[in-house]
Amino acid sequence: MDTKLWVILLVAFCALLGAIGQLFFKLSSKSLSFNLIVLITNWKLILGLALYAIATILFLIALKHGNLSILYPIIATSYIWVAFLSTIFLKEVFPVYKWLGVLLILGGVIIIVR
Repeated sequence: MDTKLWVILLVAFCALLGAIGQLFFKLSSKSLSFNLIVLITNWKLILGLALYAIATILFLIALKHGNLSILYPIIATSYIWVAFLSTIFLKEVFPVYKWLGVLLILGGVIIIVR
């Protein structure tokens, strides 16, 4: 099966949604409690879960139209998105050697997708 460009882009979008979901999980963890009322009223947690659910549904749609061996490695770009998002929104420090790792991930994904 030939994997179309729109399917590859859809999976890249899924990776972005998953990374944004992780950002909201991190933000929700500051007020996380194992009290049921607190959990179901934690909007950041709910938003993170919703983004994950949407990403999963979109990924299933993509799988219907493409090869798993090409599409699944694209999910690794979520690490790249998390690196950018955590430095911008969480002010986390990301040393140069980790950015080199990000470049290696990106290079690997490009090789697999081609």
